[in-house]
Amino acid sequence: MVATTTFVVLDGLLVDSSMCAGRTQISILRLNRVSHPPQAAVARRIAATLSQAGFEVYLVGGCVRDRLLGRDLHDLDLTTSARPADIAALFPAALEVGVHFGVMLVHLEGVEVQVATFRTEDSYLDGRRPDRVCFETDVRLDVARRDFTINTLLEDPFTGEIIDHTGGRADLDARLIRAVGDPMDRFAEDHLRMLRAVRFAARLGFAIEPGTMAAIQRCAPRAALISPERVRDEISRILTEGQARRGFELLDQSGLLQVILPEAARMKGVRQPPEFHPEGDVWIHTLGLLERLECPSLELALACLLHDVGKPGTQSFEDRIRFSGHDRLGAGIAREILARLRFPSAAIDAVCSMVAQHMKFKDAPKMTDGAFKRFARQGIFDELLELHRIDLLASQRPLDNWHAVSQRRASIPGGQLRPAPLLRGRDLLQLGYPPGPRFSRILDALEEEQLEGRVTSRDQALEWLNRTFG
Repeated sequence: MVATTTFVVLDGLLVDSSMCAGRTQISILRLNRVSHPPQAAVARRIAATLSQAGFEVYLVGGCVRDRLLGRDLHDLDLTTSARPADIAALFPAALEVGVHFGVMLVHLEGVEVQVATFRTEDSYLDGRRPDRVCFETDVRLDVARRDFTINTLLEDPFTGEIIDHTGGRADLDARLIRAVGDPMDRFAEDHLRMLRAVRFAARLGFAIEPGTMAAIQRCAPRAALISPERVRDEISRILTEGQARRGFELLDQSGLLQVILPEAARMKGVRQPPEFHPEGDVWIHTLGLLERLECPSLELALACLLHDVGKPGTQSFEDRIRFSGHDRLGAGIAREILARLRFPSAAIDAVCSMVAQHMKFKDAPKMTDGAFKRFARQGIFDELLELHRIDLLASQRPLDNWHAVSQRRASIPGGQLRPAPLLRGRDLLQLGYPPGPRFSRILDALEEEQLEGRVTSRDQALEWLNRTFG
């Protein structure tokens, strides 16, 4: 095990306590003037209750890591020598979210803090959960069972001391994702850690330490054993937390892409016509889209990833390289992928609709008013339009068509996209038309006349009805 190192804040700088012999106590006292976010104050109150009851307690994991990196804090986690029963006695409203693993949720002042008992784990037969959990009194045993060194850093919630038992501080400074201990053991315990390594490396802009990467490459086939829901959640985070291109490059480099998204891996090496895609093959083009995502919705990010997933199956060599029908085939493949990964049906429908329609923009400037209004009034149109913009940029093409479509859409008043019906079913009944399927055909045809601007009043609608349907 790496020797324990304690860091303190001295005049606002994090330093090794050995560098300030004789001044450590003074430095700790100065921490009271270091600013903390409001959530940290709540965590300190919970920690104070535990400490006053005689238990050891620390902030741990991502909140410590992100504070040291100057990033926004989201989840606050405490680790303690208190057992779940002790935590429940001190906080009667605490929720037992994983009592077998010693994990409780404590709510205070609208803030949720996870409080976990020091523990060790053993015998991961399913590649996800330990079959045996032992509660411990030594925090060093607890951090030794965690995934990556940068997630093992402890912070004294009262003084701000950073305590490092695994070399995580050095890896944080070196911007490295390194498994705690033997990476083969860590990935055998929980296969999802391989995807988490990629996600952390992408989001933080870190490299994966060579030994850890080598272990991922050796263990990559085990990713097929991860539950679809857990894979889905990691893919979603990689796509939306920032640096999606880097994340998917690492998935490819690690061998994980071929296992969890073989359809995406098949885009590699699929040539495109250079006059339209000077950037390279379908995979390089797709990475170009991911690179340009800025705080996207999950649906838009998935559409960018999968918009050309039908190209490998439709490539032909005629007068030039063509991919006829790749949008339709791609929508079907996307539906299979997203259903396999258990995405919600609404998200699947939105993504597949964007994949199926992403080629419509080349014809949008020539659409009739009615056809364009039907196209532009879809609930997904804004994201579909953004997909088109990113697609053009990733193809190194000008945005002229995107500007034209955007301006045409902006020129249409909202009421003209979905005009109020000039006639309804009851009107047709009063006029003597027998009810039945014909009603829908009449009303749809009338709406088309309204969208095209040829019928704008009730009198014109009645005249059109008499002339068209008699």
